[in-house]
Amino acid sequence: MAKSLVVVGAGPGLGLGIARTFGRRGFRVGLVARSQDKLDHMVGELGGQGVAVTSATADLRDSDGLVAGLDAIRQELGPIDVVEYSPSPSGDITSAVETTPSSAADQFDLHVKGAITTVRAVLPEMRARGDGAILLTTGVSSLVAAPFLGNVGLAMAGLRNWALGLHAELGGTGVFVGTVTIASGVVPGDAEADPDAIGARYYQMYERRERPEEVVGDVDAFRRIVAGRRA
Repeated sequence: MAKSLVVVGAGPGLGLGIARTFGRRGFRVGLVARSQDKLDHMVGELGGQGVAVTSATADLRDSDGLVAGLDAIRQELGPIDVVEYSPSPSGDITSAVETTPSSAADQFDLHVKGAITTVRAVLPEMRARGDGAILLTTGVSSLVAAPFLGNVGLAMAGLRNWALGLHAELGGTGVFVGTVTIASGVVPGDAEADPDAIGARYYQMYERRERPEEVVGDVDAFRRIVAGRRA
């Protein structure tokens, strides 16, 4: 049976690029996102390229709804071999000074709680099989403190830390955990930042299972942007 990939927080840029990359290599693909219109567009594009694809709507901040969406995809595709988590930031983005418990919790719920919910939904089966891969995506604010991304960076750094902890704890079980930091825009046609080029980095990480962390883009360039905004 063909292996399956589920992209949680799928969008028409990064998520679709990852789905195309795995789909072209024979994976059946499941997509989870909040917008039915976006899902319909992505399913149509992938299906038109010969990829076996299904989808489920879910608000990633709603744990019960997210689990239900993953269960629906599992019913269609069977066991989930690879799960990738990459929602774009949504909701209010607050600076470090302006961050409140509410604004912090909003981004934490999207990026960290949603990832934890996803992993808890797929990990038991992966561990029972002794095989599987979990790929968790963060932004560059997980590596570089950016005052203008106060609440987002807080969540991203937490997700990266947890992903690396999972990688260490699950070593030797057959379940690989990796984190990818996107330190650039997603730019169609760019040698490194094209969605399919980034998708290829995810596939290489999954296939080789060597490095727990990959970075796409120029972290130092972002550091210069942050320094410039402080000046």
